Amino acid sequence: MTRCFVVTGAGSGIGHLLAQRLAARGDRLVLPVRSAQRRDDLAPDFPEADLVVADLAEPGSASTVAEAAGDRVDGVVHSAGVITLGAVAELDEEAWRSQLEVNLVAPALVTRALLPALRAARGTVVMVNSGAGQVAHPSWSAYAASKHGLRALADSLRAEEHEHGVRVTSVYPGRVATTMQEAVHVHEGKEYDAADWIQPETVADALLGVLDLGADATVTDLTLKPR
Repeated sequence: MTRCFVVTGAGSGIGHLLAQRLAARGDRLVLPVRSAQRRDDLAPDFPEADLVVADLAEPGSASTVAEAAGDRVDGVVHSAGVITLGAVAELDEEAWRSQLEVNLVAPALVTRALLPALRAARGTVVMVNSGAGQVAHPSWSAYAASKHGLRALADSLRAEEHEHGVRVTSVYPGRVATTMQEAVHVHEGKEYDAADWIQPETVADALLGVLDLGADATVTDLTLKPR
């Protein structure tokens, strides 16, 4: 039976690489994209995928994704994320709201909409968290708050859905060599060298391992750090 996966954040970075791996082996993919233009941009990379226009920060997007996914979903990977760094004294309301909406509220609502299909498949929910979901440093308050919340969401969901056979995994990558990491280095005023950090391919492979884990076990938390 062909398996079905929903992957958010497939437009770039870790999410894109994971979606490519899943597509290459013939899995069915549902990939939310924020605009019709973004759908057209990604179509050549994922010709067989269901590219669903659904801005995850907008009301109603979760139901749009669930309708596209259908009655059975083997896994959903929440890889989409945004970041704005700055001291609490500096961050404006929009910085707080955007990070909480995309990094926390959207995963909660999309997961809720997909739960009947996840239960039918005894599927897996993967929250791509961050080291910031375990400890908060100066200038990281809003982003870390969203990721700490994502950790709480995963923990509660895991306990709630255990009886339905749905597995929930939080993955905590340390610094990963992505465009987001380049932007973080600019904010920090540091020189960026991608070779210093975890490669996104490594994280994608780890996520694939979580999705493919045998039915007799579950991974609750997985932490990846640069060597």
